[in-house]
Amino acid sequence: MRLRAWMSVCLALIVGISLTASARHQDAAQAPVPPAAQQPADTQKPAEPPTPPPAHGQNREEGPPPFPAQQRPPASPEVLERGKTNYASLCSACHGADARGGQLGGVNLLRSALVLGDKEGELVLPIIKNGRPGTAMVPVPMSDENANAVVAYIHSLQAEGSQQGGPPPGPPIVLNVVVGDAKAGSAYFAANCSTCHSTTGDLAGIASRVEDAKALQNLWVSGGRTSGMGGRRRPANGQPSAATPTVKVTLPDEVVEGALARVDDFLVTVRLADGTTRSIRRDGDTPKVEITNPLARHDELLAGYTNKNVQDVTAFLATLK
Repeated sequence: MRLRAWMSVCLALIVGISLTASARHQDAAQAPVPPAAQQPADTQKPAEPPTPPPAHGQNREEGPPPFPAQQRPPASPEVLERGKTNYASLCSACHGADARGGQLGGVNLLRSALVLGDKEGELVLPIIKNGRPGTAMVPVPMSDENANAVVAYIHSLQAEGSQQGGPPPGPPIVLNVVVGDAKAGSAYFAANCSTCHSTTGDLAGIASRVEDAKALQNLWVSGGRTSGMGGRRRPANGQPSAATPTVKVTLPDEVVEGALARVDDFLVTVRLADGTTRSIRRDGDTPKVEITNPLARHDELLAGYTNKNVQDVTAFLATLK
């Protein structure tokens, strides 16, 4: 009997503890919500959408935009007009009227990594003044003021382009290049060109054969390196043209001759008659390298042409029909 009594007491205690814990749990679940959480839904402040990140280059805390094109202050209209005028007369033949490459093989300035990386002329001005040895880019004779204006004008074309390398907005640029003095051009031709060329010989009727005045100007300025349509001359038979520089390399056991493909202080590359090329190592004056450039005189004159010279000679040649 005692055992049963103790078992009954223990069972009662267990049941009592369980009921007490259950009651406390229910009380906690039914506890009143704090007033702040019981505010009507229409009075609660709506959650603000996350702030989108600022566009690149628009966050002042980020610092200045990283691209030079975004850092250049616009030049004045007077400077841009000066730059446009000098560019048209001294640069457009090679780099094009819209700076996207011209008929003499100049690079597209709107896509040039060097020009895109230039901020205030620190990269472009030395090339204008000194040229690029080994390329068709020769020093351009112009004052510092005009050179800076040309740089500002090129940068303005980049800023106005619809996309990198795209043309500037507006109608196509049409240039009237026959604006010089034909009589002065005749005198310049007689003094500098008549030794190799003749108005009754190779240049007879040149204005009829090349009717577009711009193409005619590019043709004579380049010394015949371009065709009448503006493209580079490439003979149909693949052989060098009369304007192609040739080279003669004298080795101890042979002589190598052909068209000059490339030359520097370390190598000379010759394009042979069969179309193959051969590169020969140079060490100072060894081996002996003799280069014949039919357009050497043209290259000499190119560095000294003024705007007036180009306009006058073009006007003179335009009369040879």
